[in-house]
Amino acid sequence: MRSEAELNRALMSYGDKVRRICFMHLSNRSDVEDVFQEVFLKYALHDADFESDDHERAWLFRVAINACKDLHKSVWRRRVSSLADADEAHLAIAEENRDVLDAVLRLTPPKYRDVIYLHYYEGYKAAEIAAILGQKENTIYTWLTRAREQLRQTLGGESL
Repeated sequence: MRSEAELNRALMSYGDKVRRICFMHLSNRSDVEDVFQEVFLKYALHDADFESDDHERAWLFRVAINACKDLHKSVWRRRVSSLADADEAHLAIAEENRDVLDAVLRLTPPKYRDVIYLHYYEGYKAAEIAAILGQKENTIYTWLTRAREQLRQTLGGESL
């Protein structure tokens, strides 16, 4: 089990990014907070050492994405939907960026949202994203290309 100091350091360093990943998948404050707590509980209980800060960050991102997917698959989630928090993820976003965020949140399948977020918001290269998502690098390039094309169509940009 990790010490309180390690947990606090991870929360300060990666907490906002993990929360943003959860918002990208869930768009519901209650679900985001539940998954956020689950991710850092798993981190606290994970006793293996990380090779580097990048490895630790990638591990947290992977756990967050998996926890969001697990929540989507849950029976409760499929049978219940909350309208109270449906637009809450958009509150902190500047008005001029809402169109882009809405377009990113509408990307289907969800794996396209993941690669766009990790590449443009977190600054990962395709090889790093491949390692995080457990995919081949060329697959990541394909997903990025397809996601960009969907965004171009949605936002009215020119196609390549």
